[in-house]
Amino acid sequence: MKTYNAPADVENKWIVIDATDVVVGRLASYVAKRLRGKHRADFTPHIDTGDHIVIINAEKARFTGNKLRDKTYYRHTGYPGGIKETTAGKILSGRFPERAIELAVKRMMPGESPLARQQLSKLRVYAGAEHPHEAQKPESVDFASMNEKNQRVD
Repeated sequence: MKTYNAPADVENKWIVIDATDVVVGRLASYVAKRLRGKHRADFTPHIDTGDHIVIINAEKARFTGNKLRDKTYYRHTGYPGGIKETTAGKILSGRFPERAIELAVKRMMPGESPLARQQLSKLRVYAGAEHPHEAQKPESVDFASMNEKNQRVD
């Protein structure tokens, strides 16, 4: 039996997902799968067969439970004792709320490899409802209605 290799010139779709009241972890899992191309029948682990994903309304995404208060993100400045921490609530209510979704998707991608970085470069996240990718004619995916657990209602 021969191993199937996807062709190098794979046609990638453009997808728009509205993140209004959507649970961040479930959205990140779905987006990571689409970025890698695992939804396709011709998935090949070492070839980028994923789609371009545009996420709008990232500032309206939701965390479940107490994650807004308890989930902590760490970064280091590079200087001794330079560890900094922030919570998910501060990120979503701050200047760049799209970083919460970007970090969640990045951490669901496989390792820190050149292929993962290439696949992650196809992700575009915008805080508001406007995006500059109308020329690519993206198709809209209603992620919130795929499963009742995808949407958080307070």
